[in-house]
Amino acid sequence: MVRLVTRLTERLGIEHPILSAPMALAGGGALAAAVTRAGGLGLIGGGYGDADWLRTQYAAAGNTRTGCGFITWSLAKQPHLLGEVLAHRPAALMLSFGDPMPFAAEIAAADVPLICQCQNLGHVRAALEAGAAIIVAQGAEAGGHGHNRGTLPLVPEVADLLARESPDTLLLAAGGVADGRGLAAALMLGADGVLVGTRFWASREALVHPNHHAAAVAATGDETVRSALPDIARRLDWPRPFDIRVSDNAFIARWRGRDAELRATIEAEAPAYREAFMAGDPDKAAVVFGEAAGLISDIPSAGEIVARMVDEAAGHLKAGARLVAG
Repeated sequence: MVRLVTRLTERLGIEHPILSAPMALAGGGALAAAVTRAGGLGLIGGGYGDADWLRTQYAAAGNTRTGCGFITWSLAKQPHLLGEVLAHRPAALMLSFGDPMPFAAEIAAADVPLICQCQNLGHVRAALEAGAAIIVAQGAEAGGHGHNRGTLPLVPEVADLLARESPDTLLLAAGGVADGRGLAAALMLGADGVLVGTRFWASREALVHPNHHAAAVAATGDETVRSALPDIARRLDWPRPFDIRVSDNAFIARWRGRDAELRATIEAEAPAYREAFMAGDPDKAAVVFGEAAGLISDIPSAGEIVARMVDEAAGHLKAGARLVAG
């Protein structure tokens, strides 16, 4: 396999500029370890702060070098979990969706690189003030939680900001990156690498119900939607302005425009939603994937995904060079 050498690969000591997103519930230790073994860096999803789940996933990762990521506003409710994860000496610690500053000193004292996922320029500047070593510019195409900026213009705009204000800070692109074309494009936009969610969610190692995988393989990018409904159904008090990209399925259709009604009936609806999700029902509960589902036609191993992405990206970068005349 060829290698793509960037500042990210050199800084983190990895072979390929690919990180797996720390997806809540789906991004466990087996997935993170598989991405790392393939030459990228896998991040375990700290999610909403289940300490027992985290311990289980670190056990699944074994001695493989991995990182971890937290939903920042949720970590603030259980800040002791940060120390438990730092005790594992993660290769990097990622914070998303909230102010990273309250946790920055503890992460820096542990000599662990801080990754901050950002959805706009204001988030980027807050992350830089907190000492982030790596910025993730996340576009709205991404599955799961995010906001409204598109990946294509956001990444170069953040690249320009970093070049002016913090040139040593690295940049990852996220949102809609699922193959070598996306990786090559991200590098050309000024990113040092990519953070990949949906494509690794659709891998054999991900903790995802087979029915949900089948729904993603069958879907196009048109069949996703940003919504607050799944969070209402799960009784998750997500702060504004964040919402979640999921499959545009029967659950969404049933409650579209009826947020207040769902809240009013939540005592009955929340247990039914959870039961449907755990059973893998792709219609009665949201399936969390992004627009990149339209680029997914199989459920391979995470290692195969990394190899494909790198080989394809190298091919596209070489082919692109041939377009230059003179």
